[in-house]
Amino acid sequence: MSAARPGLRRLRSAGGGAGSQLQGTPAVPRQSRRRKSVAIAYEAGQGEGAEARWEPPRWREQLQRIRQMRSGRDAPVDEMGVHRCYDTSAPPEVRRYQVLLALMLSSQTKDQVTSAAMLRLRRRGLTVDSVLQMDEESLGHIIYPVGFWRNKVKYIKQTTAILKQKYGGDIPSTVEELVQLPGVGPKMAHLAMHIAWDSVAGIAVDTHVHRISNRLQWVKKETKSPEQTRVALEEWLPRDLWKEINWLLVGFGQQTCLPVSPRCSQCLNQDICPAAKRP
Repeated sequence: MSAARPGLRRLRSAGGGAGSQLQGTPAVPRQSRRRKSVAIAYEAGQGEGAEARWEPPRWREQLQRIRQMRSGRDAPVDEMGVHRCYDTSAPPEVRRYQVLLALMLSSQTKDQVTSAAMLRLRRRGLTVDSVLQMDEESLGHIIYPVGFWRNKVKYIKQTTAILKQKYGGDIPSTVEELVQLPGVGPKMAHLAMHIAWDSVAGIAVDTHVHRISNRLQWVKKETKSPEQTRVALEEWLPRDLWKEINWLLVGFGQQTCLPVSPRCSQCLNQDICPAAKRP
């Protein structure tokens, strides 16, 4: 045994270690034996220690049932909403102006009343120039009885003058600029982006969307205003649903989830709605 040890030492010395290849056999580079480390890139909100994004339980099921209830597309918003109020044959900038005016008239006003007022305006040739040439009394007579019509006459005249002077008769193409116009709030601005510019910058939240989002508990905690609801919804609702959600919930709120005495017995979500009245 003792005679073999010098040879063993020589072998180890030649190979560079106990795990080396025998002499005459090409050595495998050590780096090829090591497992390569792979960097894992996490999206925001993922990975170890990341807090899972909050979302309401069963919201997808609730949404799908609302889609089913709205499949008839026969709510007032479907037949007389703002997207039905402008002249599709008019030049693009005129169409966009008419969309904005319809949105301004629609605040605190039923779709039927807004639609009728827009029809009367269009019969007189609804453009930036025609409104600027119209006196306030005539404008008020045409748009009456929309809600707060006196205030809206002033806002329409002021906004139209700004559009003429600053935007060449067109409307702004950003939410930030739209909400600077007199009488234009966040909901109107987002809808104007959707309808006039075919662009989604955020969720348009009116009283129907605000009410239903709270009833379904689609907000992490109760919200007190449509703008708070918009912020809360945008935190979790997938962006590809932002445009659809307004149309769905407005019609659903007009037909089923009414502000007073909601028709829970007719609602497909009755068994999974936190606010439902059950028999």
